[in-house]
Amino acid sequence: MNWAVVSEWLAPIFVVLLGLVAGYALHAVLFRAQLAREAREAEEFVRRARDEADRIRREAELTAREQVLRAREAFETENAARRQHLTVAEQRLAARQDELDRRAAMLEKRTQWLDQREANLQCQAEEFAAERKRLEALAVQADQRLAEVAALSRDEARQLLLDRLTQELELERAAMVRRYQKELEEHVGSMARRLLIGALERYAADQTNHVTTTSITLPDEELKGRIIGREGRNIRALERETGCTFIIDEAPKTIVISTFDPVRREIARRAIELLMADGRIQPARIEEVVAEVRRDMQRVVREAGERAVGELRLTGVSPELLPLLGTLQFRTSFSQNVLQHSVEVGHLAGMLAAELGLDPAIARRVGLFHDIGKALSHSVEGPHATVGADVLRRHGEPPVVWEAVAAHHHELVTTNSYASIVSAADTLTAARPGARVDSTEFFLRRMAKLEEIAASFPGVRQCYAMQAGREIRVFVVPEEVSDAAALLLARDICRRIQSEMPVVGQTKVTVIRETRCIEYVR
Repeated sequence: MNWAVVSEWLAPIFVVLLGLVAGYALHAVLFRAQLAREAREAEEFVRRARDEADRIRREAELTAREQVLRAREAFETENAARRQHLTVAEQRLAARQDELDRRAAMLEKRTQWLDQREANLQCQAEEFAAERKRLEALAVQADQRLAEVAALSRDEARQLLLDRLTQELELERAAMVRRYQKELEEHVGSMARRLLIGALERYAADQTNHVTTTSITLPDEELKGRIIGREGRNIRALERETGCTFIIDEAPKTIVISTFDPVRREIARRAIELLMADGRIQPARIEEVVAEVRRDMQRVVREAGERAVGELRLTGVSPELLPLLGTLQFRTSFSQNVLQHSVEVGHLAGMLAAELGLDPAIARRVGLFHDIGKALSHSVEGPHATVGADVLRRHGEPPVVWEAVAAHHHELVTTNSYASIVSAADTLTAARPGARVDSTEFFLRRMAKLEEIAASFPGVRQCYAMQAGREIRVFVVPEEVSDAAALLLARDICRRIQSEMPVVGQTKVTVIRETRCIEYVR
């Protein structure tokens, strides 16, 4: 055997076997290392699992304990509330039982009292029955005695008694009628005040007081001389054509137009404005301009009448009445514009009529036309109410309208309800604060007179007239005037004021009696 050949063949095999053994050994080492690593990982996983389980167990135990505590607290709270409710219920039941016992005792006492009362009433009934029989017997004897004494039969005596009872009943009925009439007057007065106050609260309008002069501001002082003209011929032409007085004094750039006729004053104002705009100021041109303004005033007057009719929503008004209504815009009564006053009366009368169940349209119509007689000149004689009623009748207004206009100042006796409504509305608009203007001198005299009358009574220390004379406050000396005397003093002052001076509306007299006790701490 050739060992060299054998070695050549065995060497690779040996190397392969050696490699296999080495690879197996390496694989075994690696496998064991992997197994050890996996074992460690498994142990770590188990340890973590145990820790997580312990944590979850501890959390579960804590949660369970908290739930048990909450459940226990809720149970204790509910149990306490239930015990409190039961306690309150027991107290209520005990109180109710006590109340029932008390009522039972009261009912028992009341039953005993009623039984006693019934027995007493039974006895009284028997006594009354016996007394009635006795009185009937006495009545029969009395009738017989009266018949014997007066020689009257039973029927005649009965008739005599009936006549006497009839007279007594008549007196009682008259007293009842007077009492009911007084109550009715008080009720009607209260209702009237409520209606008037409601109408005043619903209607509000601006008040404009008109004067008898109008001022015109000139663009420059030179124009004043041109209006006067050479030797005053232009100013004389203006006064002649317009019927107004032109006051040209030291006031710079100002001309005052004075007249009691508002229509003439308006014509003069417009004529001056047109002349200043035109620049030609001479007597001939003045005559033309004044004539032109007069024609234009007719249109203005008609438009004013149409506005008044439209504001009150009236229909069927004669076209010939519109200029008369418009003329009222330039008429004043105690510095109050008559057309504005008539429109206010129409509104207030309509509201009052609606409250009273009457036709508001008729009331507004009467209110607008009630002073139309003031639009006519003094050439037509008679009171303005009668003159206005004649005008309305001639222009086709219904009788209910012109009859109310004729009687709204109670100059005629009528049953027309609208006359009373318009009279009340007329008084309201005239009495509103600021509607009409009295002179300052008259106002001061009136206030001084009121204070003078109040101060003239003995025991008065001070007195003050307030609210434009609608209230007087009187301070008295408490040592001289008692409480009862203060009431009499207030009545005496009222009667004295009524008898010595005219009073518009209501004046309140307040007597004040006071006692002051003052001490000082030292």
